[in-house]
Amino acid sequence: MKRLLIALASTTALLTSAAMAQEVPKIGAAVYGLNAEFMQIWSAALEEHPAVVNGEVKLTIFDGRYDALVQQDQFETMITQQFDAIIFVPIDIEAGAAPVQAASDAGIPVIGSNTRVNSDLLTAYVGSNDVESGYLEAKSVLDAIGCEGNVVILEGPIGQSAQISRLEGNLQALKECPKVTVLEQQTANWSRAEAQTLMENWLTSHDGQIDGIIGQNDEMALGAIEAIRAAGLNVGDFAIAGIDGITDALNAVKAGDMASILQDARAQAQGALDLAIFRARGGDYEPQSDIWVTYTDMPWNGGADAEYNVPWTPVTTENVDKLLAARQ
Repeated sequence: MKRLLIALASTTALLTSAAMAQEVPKIGAAVYGLNAEFMQIWSAALEEHPAVVNGEVKLTIFDGRYDALVQQDQFETMITQQFDAIIFVPIDIEAGAAPVQAASDAGIPVIGSNTRVNSDLLTAYVGSNDVESGYLEAKSVLDAIGCEGNVVILEGPIGQSAQISRLEGNLQALKECPKVTVLEQQTANWSRAEAQTLMENWLTSHDGQIDGIIGQNDEMALGAIEAIRAAGLNVGDFAIAGIDGITDALNAVKAGDMASILQDARAQAQGALDLAIFRARGGDYEPQSDIWVTYTDMPWNGGADAEYNVPWTPVTTENVDKLLAARQ
């Protein structure tokens, strides 16, 4: 009888453990690519979320390798493995709609973050207004050249929402300066190396004519700076701006080489994960990230909002040391 009771107790414990394991939501994060620092910061912030650290959720991050088809395959994997929610950072605003549709058909909620997808099936979105950042960075370049002269634009991957929206903001600022000519406008795919190559070509084909460089992210702005130095030119002779506030850009702002606007990857990622857990648990969840306290003008609102906009922070000589210290 005693052995029977022990066996029953052991079986009950095993069943309880199995049930508890099943209750841990599986959250997948499908990001467009992990080569550059910004998405590395974004992904690290997910792993540092209290619910992940405490084992309350099981998180898997998928590297989309800058390929819409790879991201679609990753969605199929998450659907097959019955993930409870998906966070999506798409490489392409249009191509990303199909995997969102597939997840929705499977009853899996999808939370958008950082870049947008042309779909009304997202349960929520956490990101920043890219039109605003495009305007602000272009304006900083145009102000620096006195609204006269010639500029070049280094674009993100064609068809990604950030490229589309930041260009819209760039063009809004340029309309305010009719005496400014855009000499070149081409994608460098968020890549520092590609931007350096483009800039080297432009410095040759437009020798002495380029006054300003509008980089739609920091990596490309930094690539332009490397090209300028490699050509033996003075970086200070060019007005240069980027977006994201990555570490090298913060140091470049401190050195007076460029302007940048901080995009808070941590707030975007952790806000999206709180919403993913909230949806996976059917609303039985209170957010655990401190970002909801940091950004008082972006309230949680019971997880009911369709869109959460994380504010931009212009990097200045006054705040750059504090921002750099946060990276230590």
